[in-house]
Amino acid sequence: MLLLHLLILALVQGITEFLPISSSGHLVLAHWLMQGKDAANNYAQNHLLDIAVHIGTLAAVILYFRRDFVRLLKGTKDVMLMRNTENRDLTLLVLISSVPVIILGLILSFWPISLMNSLYVIAIANIFFGILLWFSDRRPVEQAVESLTWKGAALIGLAQALALIPGTSRSGITMTAARFLNFSREEAARYSLLLAMVAISGAGLLGSFKLWESGDLALGMDLLIAAVFAFAAAYLAILAMMKWLGKSTFTPFVIYRIIFGIVLLGLLYGGYFSA
Repeated sequence: MLLLHLLILALVQGITEFLPISSSGHLVLAHWLMQGKDAANNYAQNHLLDIAVHIGTLAAVILYFRRDFVRLLKGTKDVMLMRNTENRDLTLLVLISSVPVIILGLILSFWPISLMNSLYVIAIANIFFGILLWFSDRRPVEQAVESLTWKGAALIGLAQALALIPGTSRSGITMTAARFLNFSREEAARYSLLLAMVAISGAGLLGSFKLWESGDLALGMDLLIAAVFAFAAAYLAILAMMKWLGKSTFTPFVIYRIIFGIVLLGLLYGGYFSA
C-alpha cells in the first residue's frame, strides 16, 4: 500500500481512537474514500491495517497511563494470589467491563460483516450516540474511578459492547455510560482508556494470528509503519483531550458527530458514496 495511504489511516485512527467520535467509522470512510467500491473486496487486508493502527494507539495509551497500567499488572498478580488490594479491585472492575465486548466480538467474528461496514449505519450511529453523549454530559455530580461498583462496571461493559456497531465510538459510549454514572469528565475518559487497553489487546492478538497465517511479509511492514504513525498521533490526541476535559465539556465532540453524520447522510443520498 502507498505510504500516503498508510499515513492517512494512521492519522485518522490515532486522532479519533480515544476521542468520542468513532475511530472505526472514520476508518471505514477513509477506506471508501481511497479505494471506492474496492474497499469491500479488500476487507481482509483493510481489517489487518485497522488492527495495526489500533495496536499503535494501544502503545500510546499505555505510555500515557503508565502508572495505571502498572497498577493493572500488579492487580492481575493480586487477583491470582487472592490478595485484597486496591490494585486488585481496579483490575477486577476493568475485567468485568471488558467481558461483554470480548464475548460479543468473538461471536460477531463468525458472522457476515456487510451491515457492519454500512456507511448509513456509521452516519446514524454518530448522530444518535452523539446526542446521547450530550445528555450524559448534563450530569452535575462528579465521582472518581475508585468509587465505581461492580454493577456500574457491568453497565459500562454492556455499553462498550455497542461499540461493535461502527459509528458508535468505543470511547464515546463508555464515556457516556460513565457520565451517566456521575463520573467526572476526566475520570470518564480515564476509565474509558483503561478499558481500551483490554479491548485493543484482544483485537490485536486476533490480528497477529491472521497475519502469521497469511505469511505476507510486505503487508507486515505496512502494518508496522502504520502502527508507528498511529502511536505518535494517538499520544498527541490523548494529551489534547485530557487537557481539554480538565476545563471544558464534551459539547464540541457532540457537535462534530452530529455534523459528520448529517454530511455523510447527505453524501450518501446524493449518490456520492454507495453504502
